[in-house]
Amino acid sequence: MNEILKGVVTSGTLIVAIGAQNAFVLKQGLLRNNIFWIALVCFLCDVLLMCTGVLGIGTVIKNNTFANVGLAIIGGLFLLLYGFKSFRSAFSSSHTIDISTNPKIIPIHKTILLTLAITLLNPHVYLDTVVIIGGIAGTLTLDQKVNFLIGALIASFVWFFGLGYGARCLMPVFKQPKSWKILDFGIGCLMFWLSYQLIQFALKEI
Repeated sequence: MNEILKGVVTSGTLIVAIGAQNAFVLKQGLLRNNIFWIALVCFLCDVLLMCTGVLGIGTVIKNNTFANVGLAIIGGLFLLLYGFKSFRSAFSSSHTIDISTNPKIIPIHKTILLTLAITLLNPHVYLDTVVIIGGIAGTLTLDQKVNFLIGALIASFVWFFGLGYGARCLMPVFKQPKSWKILDFGIGCLMFWLSYQLIQFALKEI
């Protein structure tokens, strides 16, 4: 039980930190856009990455300069484009988003692809799930690793589904277009900052 709790605390601490993925899940939760599929994809990505880390592959990825630089550049450019899109939305004079009882729903396949891109093109997700969680698990016995992994995945499941569906509680606030402008502006700033960090990292590694 102690290892399960350790996994919950470790994973929960890393996941809750503000990032591109959480901002995306929050916004789509507010829009009620395929929340189940978005949360499920985020969780399944964590399952894959955390299992990879716990099995000891994290060190290999961490020490592969080509993989790190490639992911950093691709992720940085993707987040830069996403940031521009958020800023354009924030400064649009006709900025309105429908969160009424019949919001516009994006096709499931497009939602899944965007969720995968937001999740897997960000090298930070590998650092958190594969390297850090994998590194901690590397000090444990096999039985302890299994319990630790179970705890880490419980935290991931609760967080993503809680964030997606819990966003509905904020709907009264986001019925005002000004609130959406502030959210989009904040997301744009976050994407630009993350993009800068990733590209700067890639340049240092080259």
